[in-house]
Amino acid sequence: MHVSEKNRSFTQLIEFEIEPHQQPALVSALSAQTERLAQGYNGFLSASIQASDDGRRVLNFLQWQSREAGEAAFQSFESGEQDFLQLILAHQARTVTFGSFQVVHSLERSHDNALHCNLVH
Repeated sequence: MHVSEKNRSFTQLIEFEIEPHQQPALVSALSAQTERLAQGYNGFLSASIQASDDGRRVLNFLQWQSREAGEAAFQSFESGEQDFLQLILAHQARTVTFGSFQVVHSLERSHDNALHCNLVH
């Protein structure tokens, strides 16, 4: 069975390298920004913000229903609507790495504790 690219969910990853004392404030700012994206853009599925134990890295994970939905939200960064550059400058990020991925396989545990596998070709 072949599933079209439009039916694949889309993931954006943004990794920040920062000084450890900046981590709590960056996590807070990303949390607020992620909530605005979730409320303001159709196609939002989930998000997580992860922080490294050493305090030097923060990973922002955003999952969308489609590439188009993710790209529409990402364009708000580029147009300044979400003021992404200000966020980078305010938290003195040394590097910011962007990645985007199509989901081709997922595994989830349901409310009844069963595992559900979704393989997208």
